[in-house]
Amino acid sequence: MRVNRRAAIAGSVLALGGFVAGLTPAQAAGEPAEVRASDGTTSYYLTFKKNTNTNSTLRLIKQRVTEQGTSRVTLAQYRAGSGHTTNECEKNKGWLPNGTYTIGKYHTQYDGSVIKGYAFSLNDKTCKNGVTKRTELFIHSKMKKDGTSQWTGDNNYKSEGCIKLKPADIKDLYKQAKKVGFPKTLKVS
Repeated sequence: MRVNRRAAIAGSVLALGGFVAGLTPAQAAGEPAEVRASDGTTSYYLTFKKNTNTNSTLRLIKQRVTEQGTSRVTLAQYRAGSGHTTNECEKNKGWLPNGTYTIGKYHTQYDGSVIKGYAFSLNDKTCKNGVTKRTELFIHSKMKKDGTSQWTGDNNYKSEGCIKLKPADIKDLYKQAKKVGFPKTLKVS
């Protein structure tokens, strides 16, 4: 009788999609990046730290919040670029405005008019002047739709205002992001 009872309990756990194991409904469905447990919360997000248009840093961060405090660990780090100028209010030229973004879909075969291949969509953002709205924002690379590199050198880090990585780096970022459930937040500073 105990065997049947254990089987029933195991079946209930599976039917609950992982709730008993501390997973959120989204995680049970294989989706984003936040785990809550009685001893704290773990979440994942991206950061973009501006330095120059061709030499800034994109990081994948693991954050753990417990009663003892908050810890952050960099899981992956990449050289990245953004824009042709540091004026965030200049459409299609300025670097990405500071702030928090929602990462939409993670594409592997995007086929836009300018952006192709691996591309992660970002929400629109009004720049610091409070008027100019920046649209069609992505984290992307210089490649063909099938992911073939078209990278020719460090000047390719410049973009029309998005965040740009080398083809090998954006592919690795996709792989690392997939491991943690595809983070949905980007913090730019």
